Amino acid sequence: MRKRRIHNYILINLLLCLFLSIGIHKLQETGGFLRLNENTITKEGFRRQKLSEEILNCARDTKDPGKNLGLYLLETNFGEKALKSPINPEVFPHLENKWGRREHFDDYTAQCRGIWNDLVYFPVPEPSNNVSADVSYVDSWMFERNYGGTHGHEGTDIMADKNERGFYPIVSMTDGVVRHKGWLEQGGWRLGIVAPGGAYFYYAHLDSYADIEMGDTVKAGDLLGYMGDTGYSTVEGTTGNFPVHLHVGIYMFHGEEEVSVNPYWALRYIENQKIKCAYAR
Repeated sequence: MRKRRIHNYILINLLLCLFLSIGIHKLQETGGFLRLNENTITKEGFRRQKLSEEILNCARDTKDPGKNLGLYLLETNFGEKALKSPINPEVFPHLENKWGRREHFDDYTAQCRGIWNDLVYFPVPEPSNNVSADVSYVDSWMFERNYGGTHGHEGTDIMADKNERGFYPIVSMTDGVVRHKGWLEQGGWRLGIVAPGGAYFYYAHLDSYADIEMGDTVKAGDLLGYMGDTGYSTVEGTTGNFPVHLHVGIYMFHGEEEVSVNPYWALRYIENQKIKCAYAR
């Protein structure tokens, strides 16, 4: 009988410990304590960058949009729940007071600033002459792609209404340094530029390049080349495997790991910030 009582006592305490640990985990989850850690930027919720026009407009009115959009993502569980406070610039100091003292916040904020604070211009200029040069794009984050095996789409495709390679000029969205130039099997003729905040901005399927080389410093708005349809081939210069468009990618560096994030809302953020230039007729 004594052994049975001891056995029951141990069993009850083990169950209590289990329920307590589950309860603590749920409390941490509900309070958002598990959202911010050293690997936050590698998680799908952060990489998706689920935002809205309302929060973008609000962030445009602040001096530090990267930090503020990062706070919004933390508070809303990366866009999965509504913000309890009204969306206006006054909400951000309150959110910083909540999240700013937590471990890893400074590193997280630096990554968010890298995505947002260096953005200046939309990559496709507006014609300054009487030429029609419309483009369109949708949020195609992780849509299925099948070249070289099935995989998710790590970028946004800006589609040309005028399906003519070499017609649309492409400019740099940010200041930065050219890290990569040349042919990639999937990306065709591409450029990769590291912006001052550390993010890597990737421009793919170009038809041709401007006078630019690896190691060059560029300014936001500088001509990079022209939109094309190159890629999906091991043979350099291959065209015609898909319509003319620009693939835009944004990547962060997490130690040795390269982490892609959804460029769609970043493009929406600068959609009306276009330089003007004369297009060829």
